[in-house]
Parts: sequence; structure tokens; C-alpha cells
Amino acid sequence: MAKNKASSNGANLGFEEKLWQTADKLRNNMDAAEYKHVVLGLIFLKYISDAFEEMHEKLLSEVEEGADPEDPEEYLAENVFWVPPEARWGHLKKNAKQPTIGKIVDDAMTAIERDNNTLKGVLPKNYAREGLDKQRLGELIDLVGTIGLGDKESRSKDVLGRVYEYFLGMFADAEGKRGGQFYTPRSIVRVLVEMIEPYRGRIYDPCCGSGGMFVQSEKFIEAHDGRLENISVFGQESNQTTWRLCKMNLAIRGIDNDGIKWGDTFHNDLHKDFKADFILSNPPFNDSDWKGELLTEDPRWKFGVPPRGNANFAWVQHYIHHLSPTGIAGFVLANGSMSSNTSGEGEIRKNIIEADLVDCMIALPGQLFYNTAIPACLWFLARNKQNSGFRDRRGEVLFIDARNMGVLRDRTHRELTDEEVRKIADTYHAWRGENFESGKYEDIAGFCKAATLEEIKKHDYILTPGRYVGFEETEDDDEEFEEKMERLTAELSEQFRKSEELEKKIKENLSGLGYEL
Repeated sequence: MAKNKASSNGANLGFEEKLWQTADKLRNNMDAAEYKHVVLGLIFLKYISDAFEEMHEKLLSEVEEGADPEDPEEYLAENVFWVPPEARWGHLKKNAKQPTIGKIVDDAMTAIERDNNTLKGVLPKNYAREGLDKQRLGELIDLVGTIGLGDKESRSKDVLGRVYEYFLGMFADAEGKRGGQFYTPRSIVRVLVEMIEPYRGRIYDPCCGSGGMFVQSEKFIEAHDGRLENISVFGQESNQTTWRLCKMNLAIRGIDNDGIKWGDTFHNDLHKDFKADFILSNPPFNDSDWKGELLTEDPRWKFGVPPRGNANFAWVQHYIHHLSPTGIAGFVLANGSMSSNTSGEGEIRKNIIEADLVDCMIALPGQLFYNTAIPACLWFLARNKQNSGFRDRRGEVLFIDARNMGVLRDRTHRELTDEEVRKIADTYHAWRGENFESGKYEDIAGFCKAATLEEIKKHDYILTPGRYVGFEETEDDDEEFEEKMERLTAELSEQFRKSEELEKKIKENLSGLGYEL
């Protein structure tokens, strides 16, 4: 199972897992939610220090050409964080066994924020608190100090990026329900990213958690030989500590995080007039505490006022509001969003369908999420279903039923395999009319179906894929019905006979022990 856990978070097998096991031992009795910030803060500090040292060595070799290794501007010009002497990893490592190590780390974080505007208010600065065992903190510094050492295939900071992502997933696992608030399982994010293909443009996530949607977008671009500078990311996160995790996560990846804001998206939309080319998101499911009663006149509700007791269709309409004329959105919602008719939700869904904004619906298997057992689905909305170069999809919606997909990686969590992610994405792209090796799109009973708006109307505007894809075709065994019934009846009779014999033996054994039935 350990092997599957490692692979599910996108890290190399073995190395990250060993680091996690060692770090988890050092946690002692500290709650995972609190320990998360201790560990991830140190990994970030090691990352920016390693990137700084790499640049520092380069500048040292260029001193004769006028380079100054101690000039912060030299680093800022290359998008490298300036790390003052008191914050460099060597200084921390040298003092790791000192009883004042907590204050030394806090001072290092403060110094980095002081000299790098984009990190102000982002880094954790509570390592000196009394409840944090300073001996274990020193051991943790020694452990983090081993990351990237001796790695010949990748730069140290690339390894640190993998470790950071792996640890995010493992902390989500350790925290259970609370962990899901900041982390969306990687296989779900991969489906969203592979479907909408954010090669170029503005990517937006109004409840961005720790930034997983943006990280997977970057990986997609790199895997397809794209250019990272062709995208820009924008997002908002209401939880301040999670917002900090996101800013650090993006900084480790070298992704500009200036567009990531902290605040309540519904009541303080910090991207008010922003229009996105791509929206990737996993909002809180069925949020009943979103204070919708304060927003009944909001201009975002073009398809109907969302119910006060459930924010699902507030999120859907927020996404639509922020889509550019050619934009596409992919997001996760609870299954209830596909069929609920309570509190006006059915009417809102009907209006969105009739506006021909729904592009694709996917039913997901259970047990994919850390924070909920609620069944979930993926929605895809498109402003322009007549994109140049693709087939005209107006008046049509693709339904995919993936409920039977996924493999268990432990007793409680399931994940989609690479092959399954590819099958889902290829089906969608074939339907869109793109030139894929998967060939021309065809409906597959039990898996996918392209349905017209008229068909959806006949189903009362319910978007549950199972209603449309039908049942998987089974092979006919060519056995006549009468013959099959005779064979099955004979088998059942034999099983009854064996059952009677077994019952008789059990009674005899009990009788021998002095017990009668």
C-alpha cells in the first residue's frame, strides 16, 4: 500500500515516503493540522535557500565581470528570492541543536518576508512557541536538509517541489475530513486539467486551497512541451493558513502568485471584473453557511437566486460570471447538483442547460476524497461550443459514467489510474472533434453518450450520466434459457444437499460437547 500512496501524490517512489515516515515520527503528539505548517514551512525555507545558493555560486563565478553576489537586485532580476545571511539554510543547520533554534527559524522567516514583497504575511513564524519541542525541531531541520542532496537527475529545488506536493497529500490523508479543505486528490485534478487543456491564457480558481489546480496545469504544460510563461494564474482562498500554503506551493514551482488573494469570494470578490480563459475548481460541497441571504440582489445570479442553505449553484453561477467569451470551466460538485429540485435549484439548472452552457458531465466513483464520502461529479461549462477547428457541439451535452473506475490504494481511498484519466479525457476530446489517436467519437453503452438538449428536457433537466449512458452490453453466452435454468437448478440442489450435510455434522459435534439444538 505504501507504494500506491507514493504514486498517488505524483512523487518518486521510496524517497518521499521515507522522508514522510521519519518526519511523522518527529511529530510526537502534535496534531497533523498544526505540524503541517511546521514541516512545509521548513521545506519552503530549504527550497528558497537552495535556489539562492545556486544563483550565489553563479554570481561568484562572474565577479570579475562585475556581478555582486550580495546584491539583492541580482537575484530579483532572475526571479530568485533574496535570502539574507541569517535566513540561509547553512545558518539554520549550524544552529539546529541550539535551544534557541525556534527563534532562529522565526527570525529567518521574518527576514525573508522583509526582503521579498511577494512573501509578506505568507510564511509561518511560530517556531519559538513553547509547545514545539526544540530537539525534534532540530532533528526535523537535519532531515529536511537531506532533501535534494546527491540527486543527479534533478536540481535540488525540483526535488523539493515533489516533496512539498507529496507531503501536502499525506497531511490531507492524516487530517481526514479537515485535510480535504486544502487538498484535492491529484487524479481528480488531472482529469480536469487533461480535459480543458490550459495551454495558454488566464487560469482561475476562486477557492484555490493549496494550489493543486495550478500545479497540475503547470505539469500539463511541461508534459506537452508548452511554455509556462504563456499562462497566468488567479485565485482566491478564504482560509488564511491555506492561502499561505498555496502561495508557498506556487513559489516552489516558480509560478507567479501575485494573482492569489486572501478573502471570501462570495462577499469580497477580489477579481470582480476578471474574465478567465480556464476555470478549475473544487468548492466546498453543499455549503450551508455561505450567508447567501446577504447577496440576494447580486448581479452574478443571472440564472436564479441560489438557495440560502446550499452554495452549489452560487459557485456554478460565479464560474459562469467569470468566464471569458471563449472560456471553459471544469469543477467538482456533489452529485445532488445534477438532480436536486429543492429551493429553486432545479430551475437554475434548467436555465443554465437551456442557455447551452453545459458541455460535459462526469459521474465519479466513490471514495476519491479525503474530506467527504458524499458522491461527486465533474461539471464542464463552455461559453462557445462552436470553437473554430472543433465540431459544432451546440445543443448537445456529453455524459460520461466513470463510477466503476478507480482502484483502492488503501481501505478508505480510491484513485483513478493514468489509463482511466486518459480514457476519460480522450473520449471528451474525440467528441469535441479534435485530432486524437482515439479516433472518431462513438457512444459506448454504460460509459458515454452524447445527448441533445431535447433528450435532457425529457429527463426533466436532470444531468445524472447514468440516465443517458444506459447499461454496459454483456456478451451473450449462447446458452438456451431452458438449458441454463436446468443447469442452475441442478447446481442449487447440490448446494442445498451439501448444506444439509454440513448442518448435520455441526449438530453432531455440538451434541458431543453436551449441547443440543
